[in-house]
Amino acid sequence: MSQFKHLNSRHYTASRDAKITPDHIYWRRLGVPVLVKEFGTIDYIDFSPVEPYYFAVTCSVRVQIYNPITKLVVKNLSRFQESAYGGTFRNDGKLLVAGDEEGLVKLFDVSSKNILRLFKGHKGAVHRAAFVQDSLHISSFSDDKTVKVWDLSTEKVVNEFSGHTDYVRAGCTSPVSPHLLISGGYDHMVRMYDTRTANNQVLEVNHESPVESVIYLPSGGVFVTAGGTDIKVWDAMAGGKLLARIAQHHKTVTCLKLANNGRRLLSGSLDHNIKIYDVSNYEFVYNINYPNSVLSMGISADDETLVAGMVDGLVSIRRMESEKADKDQELDATDRGVRKGRLDHVDEVVPEQKKPSMAQVDKHLRVYEYSKALDYTLNAYFVKKNPHVTVALIQELIRRKGLARAFSGRSHKSLAQLLRFLNHHINDYRFTRVLIDAVNILLDVYEDSMPTFSKTVLDLFRQLARKLKQEENITYACLQVQGCTDLLISNASHTTRSRKMYKDDLKQSESAKKLDTINVY
Repeated sequence: MSQFKHLNSRHYTASRDAKITPDHIYWRRLGVPVLVKEFGTIDYIDFSPVEPYYFAVTCSVRVQIYNPITKLVVKNLSRFQESAYGGTFRNDGKLLVAGDEEGLVKLFDVSSKNILRLFKGHKGAVHRAAFVQDSLHISSFSDDKTVKVWDLSTEKVVNEFSGHTDYVRAGCTSPVSPHLLISGGYDHMVRMYDTRTANNQVLEVNHESPVESVIYLPSGGVFVTAGGTDIKVWDAMAGGKLLARIAQHHKTVTCLKLANNGRRLLSGSLDHNIKIYDVSNYEFVYNINYPNSVLSMGISADDETLVAGMVDGLVSIRRMESEKADKDQELDATDRGVRKGRLDHVDEVVPEQKKPSMAQVDKHLRVYEYSKALDYTLNAYFVKKNPHVTVALIQELIRRKGLARAFSGRSHKSLAQLLRFLNHHINDYRFTRVLIDAVNILLDVYEDSMPTFSKTVLDLFRQLARKLKQEENITYACLQVQGCTDLLISNASHTTRSRKMYKDDLKQSESAKKLDTINVY
């Protein structure tokens, strides 16, 4: 009898996704989120530019100001009859401006909560308002398709711009000039205005999707727009030249913010993620996942507090954990242990934990217990530390035509465990080919039983479908890039070959002339 062949569990090359970068180390310090429930969707979040960096959360008919350390409301600005929008601090943190559903723009004194100015003139809801760089004017962006600049002292309109043909839901003012501002509309257009010029509008670019957010980079010469699933970077100094297009989200991007002294760009989206990019090259560097669609976000000037507002009214507050404090805590705990006599020396003997054995997998395979073998490799040790073993077993069961039997007859809990593994690892290029075959077999087994599944299992199946669709879109995009690259390479090689032929012809011609000269003599 031939010897039993053990399961081939070769180690795959490490995934690039697992690479630890300085950004991973830095942003991973954001602690466990504290969740606060508000009364409606979170429209806007803005941090005071001065310490202690209070942040304003605009939702429903009020603007609430939170202390980032205690996570408690310290001020409540509720002088609104209809929904409030876009509560934004002035650069000294003493004043706050907000629009509302009635088309009014209100200026508040943060300390006293009193309305200092009331700006009337818009005929539609004002979703965004911002202070101009000189702090003496404010700009407002409205659903009546206009943008207005107001004088704080007189409450009168200084400038009015009406180039948009749809709602204006995004806008910002220049960080370096009191005369420049940008508006983004649902007509897909982004317009830059200069209050010193005769026709006011100095620049216009097409984002190609309804614009949800606009932000200037600190230099003032580059601005970023978000709408649809795209983020686009434009050079204002070059007449609106497109510098970069970022397409990391698969649902609408709703908000943009800058962090790390302008060196990092953050984007929030309806796909439940906040993604972070390096402004020097616009590459993706880190991702933070949330339990629901992100509508708004804010980050303090020192990066210590990150706040995200979600569609269901939840506010997620994360604080940076101090590395020094963590080390001091560990040392204190060690000292206390020594003082109480629990430790005789600094070193501590840690008992060796028995790891799951590969022999057990082979034991199940030897007697054709495919379901038990799969269950064994779905435990936490293999899933978290050695997923390649689970994938190797799945590949072996496919070869034996026994995977359908291993999948059959599972409880909802066991099926959910299997689906979580597939969801987590199917995007890993090392495992994708095997796991896609496994998913096809899983669907064949449970296709008729879908209506009887629990909500948890159905949600996991839907998540798996979204991931596969995402992989399909990425594959098509890569094929398009490959086609373009092949075309360029083919054209370049053709040009090189033509030049070589031309040079050869030239050399032959020169040689013929020399021979003719010799014949004459």
